Amino acid sequence: MRDNTSPQRWPLLLVMAGALAAMAGTTALFITHEHAWRYLVAAGCLVQCLGWVRHGSRRGGGAA
Repeated sequence: MRDNTSPQRWPLLLVMAGALAAMAGTTALFITHEHAWRYLVAAGCLVQCLGWVRHGSRRGGGAA
């Protein structure tokens, strides 16, 4: 049997990349007041959400 509790890097990498993109977009939006940065914020949040979903599905739906 294979123990499935070892951490996998890809889902957590998606979470961190999405968070960094969202923070960078938020900072750029506040500094430049250019509304096009909202797309980067939305994309970062989407990537972060996908990372959490992948991380949760690997653990069997969030079961500890």
